[in-house]
Amino acid sequence: MTILLGTKNPHKLREIKEILSELCKAQLLTVRECPFSDVPEEGATLEENARRKAHTICAQTGLPVLAEDSGLEVEALGGAPGVRSARFAGERRDDRANIEKLLSLLKDVTERRARFRCVAVLAWPNGKELLSEGILWGQIARAPRGTEGFGYDPVFIPDGYDRTLAELGPQIKNRISHRRRALEGLMRQLQL
Repeated sequence: MTILLGTKNPHKLREIKEILSELCKAQLLTVRECPFSDVPEEGATLEENARRKAHTICAQTGLPVLAEDSGLEVEALGGAPGVRSARFAGERRDDRANIEKLLSLLKDVTERRARFRCVAVLAWPNGKELLSEGILWGQIARAPRGTEGFGYDPVFIPDGYDRTLAELGPQIKNRISHRRRALEGLMRQLQL
C-alpha cells in the first residue's frame, strides 16, 4: 500500500516517517514525490482540520492520504492554545513567540497540567476514512529547556519524566508522543 503524508511541515514529516517505519510496511510518499497545494487550517477542531487536509489532498492526488492536526491544551487556560497552537502568538507560526506567550499567561499559575493531542485521519479516494486520536499528558515547565524537537517541546514535561520533550530527544519522544499514539491507533484499524 502507498500512503501520501499530507503535511509540508518538515518536523512533522520526519517524526511521522520515523514512527510509521516501525508500525507498517506501507510505501510513504511526501510532498516532494507527489506535490499538493496547501490546505488552510480553518477548522474549529483538530478533527476538522485533519479531515479537511486528508480529503482535500486525497482529491488533488488520487492517493490515500494520512493527515493530522495536533495541539497543546493547557487546563489552566481552558484548553488553549488548542487548535490555535501553531498560531497562538500570531499568524506567522513562531515557536519562540508561542512559548513566550504561553509562559507569560502561566506566570503566576501553579497548576500547570496540560496535554498534547493529535488527531490523525487516513482518507482514500473512494471517501473511506479512518480516524484516531492520541494524547500525551504532562506539565508545562517554568522555562524552556532542551534543544531537540519543535513547537512546545521545550516546555512540555511528559508524565513520568522530569525532563522536557526537547531534553528527552526524538527517540524517546517518538516512542511516547501523542502523534505516535494516534498513528498506532490508525495502524491497528488498518491492520498493515
